[in-house]
Amino acid sequence: MSDKEMKHAVRVHINREPYESQNPTTGAALYLLAKIGAHSELFREVDGDCEDEVVPNSENIVHLKQDEHFYSERDFHIIVNAQEKIVLKKILSFDEIVHLAFDPTPVGPGIMFTITYRNGTHKNPRGTLLEGRSIKIKEGMVFNVTSTNKS
Repeated sequence: MSDKEMKHAVRVHINREPYESQNPTTGAALYLLAKIGAHSELFREVDGDCEDEVVPNSENIVHLKQDEHFYSERDFHIIVNAQEKIVLKKILSFDEIVHLAFDPTPVGPGIMFTITYRNGTHKNPRGTLLEGRSIKIKEGMVFNVTSTNKS
């Protein structure tokens, strides 16, 4: 590390808790600092309509800003069939969205579901989610799930 990159302490917030960290640091050090589990991802909050950045659990250098916010689990408020739902996962499967739409979920040999969405991520703002696929969730995303019986 050069003299220009001298480390100094900054306050960051991870999962709404304040921490002191050396700056620059590494992704691995941030995971360790906040006790982020091996099967979780850490995200750096990004302003505007951009996707939050994944911080890899690695020795790659991470430059921090004072009072910057990170999270490993975040709740997302989405709308499914005109009902607000809160989910903790950044990616939802077709089946998970169907289960959010119907309680109980219709079953039977001829039951089929169609899922359309809007207010999605920058890369996929609207469309149809196909059975067996998953989708990245964004705050305020809207899903319409319909059930049909092909008899």
